[in-house]
Amino acid sequence: MLSGARRHQSAQRRRVILILAAITAVLFIVSVLLGSYTVTIPDFFRILGGAEIPGATFIVMENKLPRAVIAVLIGVAFGLAGTIFQTMLRNPLASPDIIGISYGASASAVAAMVLFGAAGVAVSLSALVGALAVAGAIYLLSRRGSVAGYRLILVGIGFAAVMHALVSFLLTRTDIRTASDAMVWLNGSLNSSNWDRATILFLALLLLIPAAAILSRGLRGLRGLELGDDTAASLGLRVEPSRLGLITVGVALAAVATAAAGPVAFVAFLAGPIARRLVKGAVSLTAAGLVGAVIVLAADFVAANMIPGVSLPVGVVTGVLGAPFLLWLLVTANRSGQGG
Repeated sequence: MLSGARRHQSAQRRRVILILAAITAVLFIVSVLLGSYTVTIPDFFRILGGAEIPGATFIVMENKLPRAVIAVLIGVAFGLAGTIFQTMLRNPLASPDIIGISYGASASAVAAMVLFGAAGVAVSLSALVGALAVAGAIYLLSRRGSVAGYRLILVGIGFAAVMHALVSFLLTRTDIRTASDAMVWLNGSLNSSNWDRATILFLALLLLIPAAAILSRGLRGLRGLELGDDTAASLGLRVEPSRLGLITVGVALAAVATAAAGPVAFVAFLAGPIARRLVKGAVSLTAAGLVGAVIVLAADFVAANMIPGVSLPVGVVTGVLGAPFLLWLLVTANRSGQGG
């Protein structure tokens, strides 16, 4: 009976993952072929084959294609990072953009822009360093014997407030042009996507995704830590080293995604809970990563085409989606006595 239920759940999970993969593929094709500049399917394959079509080749190869690739990659990275933190800390509010890691990247990137005139790759590297530094500080300050999830979340929210204040201060001390560039980056934008950025992000995920899979498999699909420290320890899991390993991978996933496109709001926060509902309560990193990709691809297409002649940062659209969800989650969590 139990084995039949497991088989049914496993089949349902595979079905959901296949559907999400299909939706991701459709949105990827729509992003590349449609929008402000439409490309026909025959022309697209001719371009991929090396044909030079005036205008279309440049737009597809240097704008639309790298933009769609980066949208998928950062969606997967944010989705995995959010799910790892939310599951490990057993709290749906514990995503990197809520507990200060994304704010650390933002403060570091804006400081590099304002104080050193940084641009391009230098801003991305600054964001990466800032995210890792703030995550390390949050971990050390919340550690007292062992890291309690609730304490880590509170320390993270405190860091988020400090980093937000630092960003506001820096923006008031710079000229209007630098502040404008910083605001675009802070909202999370794919407008500067290129193949160099896509390649670096792809190579980073090539290392981080297998690491996340191996660590979560060692923890029996994350369900060990989800059951609580005492239960996990009674099952023979090494709780603290496992938690440190997952924090490191989760921070790195959020950091490389933020470095590539800025802090795209609420993707890490939304992906995990949506994936969990789709697969009926089970934790699935694959489903969460695909949900993240779907959110970013759809939001970026809307942001780029909603207002003719204006390409909004993708974070504007994800922020509109995520803010009501956060309010709903806070209300329902308070009613049920969960989530702080």
